[in-house]
Amino acid sequence: MRLNTLLFSAPFNKSARAPQKEPVPFQMLLPLKLKKTVSGKGDNLKEAACMQEISLMFACFKKHDFDQQECMKEITAFQGCYRDYSQKLATQREQGKKGILVPGEKKLTHRQLNQLLKAFPPKK
Repeated sequence: MRLNTLLFSAPFNKSARAPQKEPVPFQMLLPLKLKKTVSGKGDNLKEAACMQEISLMFACFKKHDFDQQECMKEITAFQGCYRDYSQKLATQREQGKKGILVPGEKKLTHRQLNQLLKAFPPKK
């Protein structure tokens, strides 16, 4: 006779996998308020740029046995895309280091966020 099912299905079992009978009460461990500053730990996200152009360039290379003369149109398109991306990234870095806020910008650096938090401090 197996007693495991009887022992573990008893109502006195307080395991985490047991279904909750009532809503779990909220316990506030730390105060729910924003800090005054933001750290810059999560700013080093890398994004892939010009993926469409590089895939077209490699497809052309494969089609023409890696002959660069046949794929000059794709190469120039990729180089132009990368040049535009690097210029945009350089201006964003300069603005981020100076703390210049750009209206409508979706990705802000930690310096820009700290400037916003100084302008609009959290209420106590």
